[in-house]
Amino acid sequence: MKTFENHTGGAFPNVEFDAAIIGKLSQSGPRYTSYPTADRFQQDFGYGQFLEAVAGLRMRRSQRPLSLYIHIPFCDTICYYCGCNKIVTKDHSKAATYLGYLKQEIDMQGRLFAGMGQIEQLHFGGGTPTYLSDRQMGDLMAHLHANFQFAPDAQGEYSIEIDPRTVSVERVHSLRAQGFNRISLGVQDFDSEVQKAVNRIQPEAETRAVMDAARAAGFRSISIDLIYGLPKQSMASMEQTLDKVIAANPDRIALYNYAHMPHLFKPQRRIADEDLPTPAVKLDLLALCIRRLCAAGYVYIGMDHFAKPEDELAVAQRQGRLQRNFQGYSTRAEAELISCGVSAISAVGATYSQNEKTLEAYYEKLDEGKLPVSRGIKLDTDDLLRRIVIQKLMCNFELSIASIEQAYPIRFAQYFAAELEKLQAFEDDGLLEVDPEWITVTPKGRLLIRNICMVFDRYLNLPRADGPQPLRYSKTI
Repeated sequence: MKTFENHTGGAFPNVEFDAAIIGKLSQSGPRYTSYPTADRFQQDFGYGQFLEAVAGLRMRRSQRPLSLYIHIPFCDTICYYCGCNKIVTKDHSKAATYLGYLKQEIDMQGRLFAGMGQIEQLHFGGGTPTYLSDRQMGDLMAHLHANFQFAPDAQGEYSIEIDPRTVSVERVHSLRAQGFNRISLGVQDFDSEVQKAVNRIQPEAETRAVMDAARAAGFRSISIDLIYGLPKQSMASMEQTLDKVIAANPDRIALYNYAHMPHLFKPQRRIADEDLPTPAVKLDLLALCIRRLCAAGYVYIGMDHFAKPEDELAVAQRQGRLQRNFQGYSTRAEAELISCGVSAISAVGATYSQNEKTLEAYYEKLDEGKLPVSRGIKLDTDDLLRRIVIQKLMCNFELSIASIEQAYPIRFAQYFAAELEKLQAFEDDGLLEVDPEWITVTPKGRLLIRNICMVFDRYLNLPRADGPQPLRYSKTI
């Protein structure tokens, strides 16, 4: 068992890596970007149900802050590891058509939420948002500002995912001028052989130039994405990648587990099984990454996220404001999430709603004058209760039982009697501590937080209405 501490004077929680426990408990499970998870959304939830949710907010005169997600699905090239909802095309005219419909959806959402709060968080994801030209992006941002009230730059968090291969230094400065103040770069791995194996050639100098430009342009936070478990990765190659990452000094790092599911994602069929690290090596790669990043001073936020102690993500966790949503960990715990674009998922009131997943269906709904909602779910009291339990554990690694009993008319020990009995096995393994007042995840349990939260997920034991499905969850670690 290895204990990793960051160099921050002991003020932040550490994390322990126990290969034997991880090997024993590794299984498929949700990432809990929502609860209930998206595979439980229902087809009978549509545009009308979404309107009811918004009307409920208006009736309660909700003034909660708003969070806005914009999905740009296009990419120029295919990365073999990718499991995102994307459209690979070099025909940029398709983006112009898409933008016309996207603006129509933004108009409709803007009217629905008029006077109900300001945007404090914006995130552009994809695909590759910088597939849009500089002019198209400027026009889209102006359209968003015409339909929503945005918090001042110093107060809001306005982020965009970029592919460093698609932007120049000048484009980075332009993105800042257009209103973005946080930037996220896809890196995955700096090793040239790994890059060839996943069809993503991206020289280190190119990435560093974009990061330097982002700092010069005044971006408040720079994040990079890494993936462990990719084809051709080794301990030696990962060590060198980490050297380069740490030298680049990003504010946040997302370290994702490569989930090889070629039955779901066709591009992954181009990755040869024999090129993948063995499960044992993959665990060693994870241990190496955690050790190096903690030693470099990053705070382990949870699951796959690390941040500098002064970064807003780490500050939000210390202040109890951290939450998980469809973009991962987020600093705005109380915001209503409005999502626009094909396949995007909104979280409004006690509902989740997902847009149509194909361009054809997305356009068809908007042509009918309707928001392109294809499915969703309205949460009942049990869902809301379990969602807050899972959120607190995922974000804070602890749960105040008294706070749950104050918010809901239950006796925790009675309502969750079966769950507490299941938690005993985790307690026996030293992964958490349970007493009448608190459930506390230990440093050794933090890497297995998904397993712990699965105990509170009542849907895992329920059959799906549409019958058995192929394996859709990645390994918990």
